[in-house]
Amino acid sequence: MKTINFMGPRKIWFGISLALLAVGLIFLIINGGLNLGMDFVGGSSIHATIGKTFEVSEIREIMDKYDPEATITHAGQNKDQVIVRTKISFDNEKRAEIIKAFSDKYSIESKNISFETIGPTVGKELAMQSLIAVLLAFAGIMIYISVRFEWRFGLAALSALFHDTAMMVAAYAVFQIPVNGTFIAALLTIIGYSINDTIVIFDKIRENLKIEHSKKIDYDNLVNVSVTQTLARSINTSLTTLITIFALYFLGVPAIRDFAFPMIIGVVSGCYSTIFIASPLWVVLRKRFKVS
Repeated sequence: MKTINFMGPRKIWFGISLALLAVGLIFLIINGGLNLGMDFVGGSSIHATIGKTFEVSEIREIMDKYDPEATITHAGQNKDQVIVRTKISFDNEKRAEIIKAFSDKYSIESKNISFETIGPTVGKELAMQSLIAVLLAFAGIMIYISVRFEWRFGLAALSALFHDTAMMVAAYAVFQIPVNGTFIAALLTIIGYSINDTIVIFDKIRENLKIEHSKKIDYDNLVNVSVTQTLARSINTSLTTLITIFALYFLGVPAIRDFAFPMIIGVVSGCYSTIFIASPLWVVLRKRFKVS
């Protein structure tokens, strides 16, 4: 098998990532931050049992008067229910108007329409809990890899995970997609997925490192050989995963697409960072902090 030179243009790989992250940062500044959804800033959730199939455009006509940016999702086994999520906390008068609009449109009783309000305090608590969950995941992974391999592997893997997280945030900043609980779920899923792929390559590097231990080690060549040996596995795993996620994105309901989109970004970024960020960065750390 011909060894591919991944390490030679590593400055280009790092530069591509920095450029994409810079674009995300620029959009964050221009837009004044992420487009936080109602899970984080509070708002109202409307759950109505229509009792028959309906078009989202029909619900949109009702909600345009109150919030044109409301998120509308089919629900129920027969898709005869709807969930409307909005960042606006409606007062009793507006609630009564919305209930009447649904009742007049679909001839349903008011008991089949329920409101749930999420206050900004709950949103702040969720944001804090989400941040803690991500930090704990990072800390646990750093400790695990440092113990199983060495701290240089741990720091390189953590940098790759931070890269994947930042890429997902950048994508949401550029496209101004609302950040809700599904984003956090997808983020934690990608952290687990990406680190698994990284560990496979790191394990191969460690295996080859033991073979070359008695010689003067060329770390660049060592990583090139190790990544080449695991390249087919990494690509095949990512492609099969992406095929499934793309199917969910194009064929699934809006709630599924909200989860599938960040997963697509995360899987692509995770495959890239494992090969072009984590492994080259380990070489940089290994040379910078030499082992006797």
